Amino acid sequence: MSDLGELLRKARDQRGLTLDDIQETTKIRKRYLEAIESGDHTVLPGPFYVRAFVKNYAEAVGLDPDEVLRLYQHEVPAAPVEQIAEPLVVRAPRRVKSQSSERLGKIGFSVMMWSFLILIVVVIWVYAINRDSGDPKQADNSTNITEVSEPPTENTDNNNTTGSENEPSTPPVSPTPTVAPTTVTFGSKVGKADQYDIGPAGVAHKVEVKVVGGRSWLEVRTGSNTGEKLYSANAEDGTIETYDLTGPIYINVGRSDLTEITVNGVPVPDGDRAGSKKLLLKPVGDEAATTDGANPTETPKTE
Repeated sequence: MSDLGELLRKARDQRGLTLDDIQETTKIRKRYLEAIESGDHTVLPGPFYVRAFVKNYAEAVGLDPDEVLRLYQHEVPAAPVEQIAEPLVVRAPRRVKSQSSERLGKIGFSVMMWSFLILIVVVIWVYAINRDSGDPKQADNSTNITEVSEPPTENTDNNNTTGSENEPSTPPVSPTPTVAPTTVTFGSKVGKADQYDIGPAGVAHKVEVKVVGGRSWLEVRTGSNTGEKLYSANAEDGTIETYDLTGPIYINVGRSDLTEITVNGVPVPDGDRAGSKKLLLKPVGDEAATTDGANPTETPKTE
């Protein structure tokens, strides 16, 4: 058995998985998985499939596939080099003006000029007709605007004034404060984890992790990958875990295509692929330093 096959087999045994489980997860035939563990790569279809199968196997057991391929590159065939062909420069064909096109251009220009002159004449003619149609009728200055003009009567009743002053005034209604929407913004790469800043500051945030469509490894810690363990197990289909985001939360999933991570209902991008994903959710305003020092050859232990 090769060193690479021994590493993958130990990682599978530590997770309590069988080759049938790996076959169901990765859709790789069992005899190919046995060949990878035994180091007999002649059974596999070709060098490209060796690297692809090893990468999918490593992701299924929670290992970093790129780091595994780098450490055991002496056992895995190198990826084929693609040949890049230089693009050919194609010159645009010259446009040849014919005598007929020049003649049509002159005719079109003449038609446009005559149409413009005719339009000016029509506008002047319409303006002259409207001006000579007659002056508007003038209003008769002798007509009175009103029949009788009387000064307004003064209101000597002081009771109405007193009553209006005694009436209680209605207090102004203050507008209801609006809650700013939750924002999920990519901040930076912290080790191997993608850090997302959760806003706005000063608002309670609820993190929900849901496993849908199958079984997936799930690990949740506070602060970083070395923080306090909140959850660590092979989560079954339908598992839902919720946490209050009062500080940074580190999330590691074995199958990002089988997990849905949301903050107050807003989805967090997790790659959505058949592989592992590490996330670090940090509320805006929390400047606590986090590091991701996970060793690619170490595998999480089930509870």
